[in-house]
Amino acid sequence: MKAAFYTLGCKVNQYESEAMAEQLIKNGYKIVSHTEKADVFIVNSCTVTASGDQKTRQAVRRFKKNNPDACVVLTGCMPQAYPENSEKLIEADIVIGNKNNDTLVKALNEFFDKKERLINIELHENGDSFRGTLISDFQNRTRAFLKIQDGCNRFCTYCIIPTSRGRSRSKPLEDIQKELDSIAEKGYKEVVLVGINLSSYGKDIGEKFTDAVKLACETKGIERVRLGSLEPDHITDEVIDELAEFDNFCPQFHISLQSGCDNTLKRMNRHYTAEEYYNLCKKLRSTFVDATITTDIMVGFSLESDEDFEESLDFAKKIGFEKVHVFPYSVRKGTRAEKLPQLEKRVKEERAKKMTAVCEEIRQKYLKSQVGKTLEVLVETTNKDGFYEGYTKNYTPVLVKCTEDMCSEIIKVKITAVDGDYCIGEF
Repeated sequence: MKAAFYTLGCKVNQYESEAMAEQLIKNGYKIVSHTEKADVFIVNSCTVTASGDQKTRQAVRRFKKNNPDACVVLTGCMPQAYPENSEKLIEADIVIGNKNNDTLVKALNEFFDKKERLINIELHENGDSFRGTLISDFQNRTRAFLKIQDGCNRFCTYCIIPTSRGRSRSKPLEDIQKELDSIAEKGYKEVVLVGINLSSYGKDIGEKFTDAVKLACETKGIERVRLGSLEPDHITDEVIDELAEFDNFCPQFHISLQSGCDNTLKRMNRHYTAEEYYNLCKKLRSTFVDATITTDIMVGFSLESDEDFEESLDFAKKIGFEKVHVFPYSVRKGTRAEKLPQLEKRVKEERAKKMTAVCEEIRQKYLKSQVGKTLEVLVETTNKDGFYEGYTKNYTPVLVKCTEDMCSEIIKVKITAVDGDYCIGEF
């Protein structure tokens, strides 16, 4: 039988789709693209924003409409956070949550045996331990994602993640080492450690975040170790000093900001001030050569005034982020911010447009500053124009012409120009 995945959201979701795919393969399934005909379509959902829910509903309905005889599975964060709404999505033949997506094969066997709709969402509970199967491969990618942490204890007022993902829990170090060994054996040169609140790794099992990084950096065959999204108040001077010890650690830091205004940060229940965030960025850039700092900025949060927005905008300019994901705030049912006064959609969209324009200008200035440099690029794919696409150690995207297949190789490239969001280089 053929199965196809449609994955929305973060790198943790991508990892979990790979884990489910590996279980399906072991049970005789062939994994195909979601654009092909298949017997099973799995939609791995994201519910961080309202648009994520909308995309999920659209995908489920589209797969069922175009493939009426196929089994459509809904899993991921949306059914976990909003089980009643997910159950009402009748186009989904199977609905399971992210807590028990390791039961996918069992659910499919039951569905095909009984030909009856199946709803099985296990709720997260306090005291849950880390759960999930280990993966040994990462299909069709040059870098491998390795999930080492799940859940979050922070309870930001706008965020549904503690409901959709449960409390913070960490993967044992011995399991991390097993996956690292498998990844290295398969020939992956880069691994990305990911989690829902990655930098809280180890707090529940008596380990440190840097213990997991150390394992990855010291695994033979792994030439690059990269981190997923980090919380600023977890990145202490001690953590920075430990990370700086590893030559194969990639100095790209995606550090969640959300707002550069202290008033807004307090309403969001974030655990730092703008000044503390600024000092962290200074420390990182002074410690790591060619460090890049990327972030997420939310605009139009509850009660955000014009002055609050301008303060956040000025802060983004002050930091000079190498890349920013800007998005307007969307109300999430079940969060504390749901009950706060909301701004008009028009205001949110205008602010998002203005913030995006400023951040993109900074981005272009950074990319142009790379012209003339010779950088090491991990080549990942080819595009339709015959260019090879890859990334530098600090995650700058580069297009380069090569006379032979260089995929999965780390090559030296001289940057000669900038085209849109890419640097152009010569091998």
